[in-house]
Amino acid sequence: MELPSLVSESAGTVTRFAPSPTGLLHLGHAWSAAFAHRAAREAGGRFLLRIENIDASRCRPEFEAAIREDLRWLGVEWDGEVRRQSEHMADYAAALAQLTELGVVYPCFCTRKDILAEIAGAGHAPHGPDGPVYPGTCRRLDRGEREARIAAGEPHALRLDVAAALRRTGPLAFHDRARGRLAADPMRHGDVVLARKDTPTSYHLAVTVDDALQGVTLVTRGEDLLPATDIHRLLQALLGLPVPEYHHHRLLAGPDGRRFAKRDRSLTIRALREAGHDPAAVMDMAAGRRRLTVPG
Repeated sequence: MELPSLVSESAGTVTRFAPSPTGLLHLGHAWSAAFAHRAAREAGGRFLLRIENIDASRCRPEFEAAIREDLRWLGVEWDGEVRRQSEHMADYAAALAQLTELGVVYPCFCTRKDILAEIAGAGHAPHGPDGPVYPGTCRRLDRGEREARIAAGEPHALRLDVAAALRRTGPLAFHDRARGRLAADPMRHGDVVLARKDTPTSYHLAVTVDDALQGVTLVTRGEDLLPATDIHRLLQALLGLPVPEYHHHRLLAGPDGRRFAKRDRSLTIRALREAGHDPAAVMDMAAGRRRLTVPG
């Protein structure tokens, strides 16, 4: 995949914070953004903000505005323009076309109900990081049937044929700063969806393309996304994209041991700000240097 000239050869370390505007930022987000920001600044590099808003049904403009407001209040300033995924669908379409040309993408006509029924009928199903693995039903369809069903207007998704892809790339690995060299294991995910009619790109495809186009050299994100790197590494190899370094950091959790999520409205940056906490105090809470104070 051809990279545009906007990627600077002298950019040095480039990190990014890439939230989805489906809710307000919480303490876990503050920790993650600060982590990436510090990694870039300490290396004399650049920190980017990306808005991952491909899910039009859940993303809201008011949450996007709140993300920018909260980051500025926290003192986390980004470099350059903000990349909004919804404005770059052509980039993802080009990558998908390249994968299709390689013969590692196939149409899948299965509904979620169909998939669950086949798994139940089989009596067992391999489980991947995100639950039961797709059994590959439509991978076994011949070309004629696929073309006829598409021509008839039958709804379908596009899946990555992981086994075929690995035959092209061979074994893959990546480096994580906290864990060292790790072997990628895309097969445990099954044939992941790369695009749907209502969402023409998946998280996996979009984030891989974005990181390359933006020249990201160090991907910092929560350790819950470590398994996803298997698929991202495979897509990088297929598309001929550079491989960044990774650092999957710990997840911030509350006193009850549950990691923070958007459901924790009392611990949003906005709620903490309105309760009278200053940016330094919020950052200390995120870093575990100060006891969490839940707004009343």
